[in-house]
Amino acid sequence: MTAPIPRDIPDLPALPGGPTLLPSPVPATAVVTPVRRPLTAIFRLLTAAAAATAVTVELLLGSPAQVLSQFSIQSGILLTLVMTIAARRAWTAHRPLPDALTGATLLYVVVAALVHHLLVANPSGPFTTPPPPTGWHAVTNQLLHTAVPIAALVNWLLLTPSGRLHLRHAASWLLYPLAYLGFSLARGELLVPGTPNRYLYGFLDVDADGYKSVLANALLLGLGIYALAVLLITLDHIRPNPVHHRAKTGFRLGPPVG
Repeated sequence: MTAPIPRDIPDLPALPGGPTLLPSPVPATAVVTPVRRPLTAIFRLLTAAAAATAVTVELLLGSPAQVLSQFSIQSGILLTLVMTIAARRAWTAHRPLPDALTGATLLYVVVAALVHHLLVANPSGPFTTPPPPTGWHAVTNQLLHTAVPIAALVNWLLLTPSGRLHLRHAASWLLYPLAYLGFSLARGELLVPGTPNRYLYGFLDVDADGYKSVLANALLLGLGIYALAVLLITLDHIRPNPVHHRAKTGFRLGPPVG
């Protein structure tokens, strides 16, 4: 025989240290409707096509090993890849590329353009100026050092959200120019003295100026690249945001009652 069940069961005390709910961050894609941007995709694809055309023509007209050793060619190849992927993501409304990658690509093509116009092709500059290119070389020269950098700047200013770059990116962006400096000096050492275009840039010509002057030039150029990177990051935080997305949370708040 079992005991009868009591009618009133006393309340049990709460157990200390009960389970707590952990915060669950909601991804942005869950609250922001993806937006296709076909015009942006077309512009980026045209920019990538211009850079790819210039690089391809240079490879066909010159020595591939020498052409691929140029900073402007390498930055043009990087821009082609980044712009192509960015165009596809804008067309399909996918998440954009990391801002550190797009900012670095912009910095490198702008640096290549400034170095060309201020140091390489400047007759009044401190370094020996090569003869102006002719024929198709003149066309690709203008594409790589003028048209493509301007298009990259327009894409950044008008087609990308602002305020995404950070000062910590500036130092990491110097890794590639530093690696290129080591590559350029190692390439010059491996080539036989007297080889044409042994050093592709006058400010890195060890035969003409020696290592001391070349390293001093590299230091000044590195400081200039870092200053330009900081300038881009500063402009990114003060420029207006050209890309606006209207967030949708999936529910609508009603008016207050009472």
